[in-house]
Amino acid sequence: MNGPFTDLSRVEINKLYNLLGVHIYNFNKNQEILPTIKSENIIGIILDGHAQIINIEYNGNEIIIDNLFKDNVFGTNISLTNNENYQIISKTDTQVLVIDYDKLLNPINLKFSYFNVFLKNLFDIINTKFKEKNERIRILEKKQIRDKLLEYFEMQHKKSRQRNIYLPFSLKDLADYIAVNRSAMFRELKHLKDENLININNRKITLLYK
Repeated sequence: MNGPFTDLSRVEINKLYNLLGVHIYNFNKNQEILPTIKSENIIGIILDGHAQIINIEYNGNEIIIDNLFKDNVFGTNISLTNNENYQIISKTDTQVLVIDYDKLLNPINLKFSYFNVFLKNLFDIINTKFKEKNERIRILEKKQIRDKLLEYFEMQHKKSRQRNIYLPFSLKDLADYIAVNRSAMFRELKHLKDENLININNRKITLLYK
């Protein structure tokens, strides 16, 4: 997948920054991202690092809504970050670029070729993100933990065409991602391993049935 600034030179990127009046913020690990402006109409781009959008339920349970890595896009209208129960937390030191949504939609921008390249890249990234959300819905529709895990593994296998799957997050976060009890998921992973269906080495999952 292309990044938001693919096919743009450094000079063009600087012109784009000036055109859109961007702001760049740096956050430390485990820091809440954009707590003061998360209700505003913005587009955020992860320039570096890893963050998560988390839904904190009434009982204190945390559910991972989305994982954000380098070049990922989030925003009020994309990720529902204006929900009062949502937080964006940096999992590593993270750098975020923020654009005011109204400035992004200014029709004057369209006369600049570098803006049109950026806009196409942005829409491609958002389209990919919506596809990922649909994939997660397919996982969450499964009733059994085993079926959720195998569906997730199968999706990752189809993307890489490799037997080895490298999780983009920890096993603990995987449980949150597929919305199951962590202890129950670890038991099911052990069953799959005992049945010689998978092998686990930290974040590396090897599909033995492929």
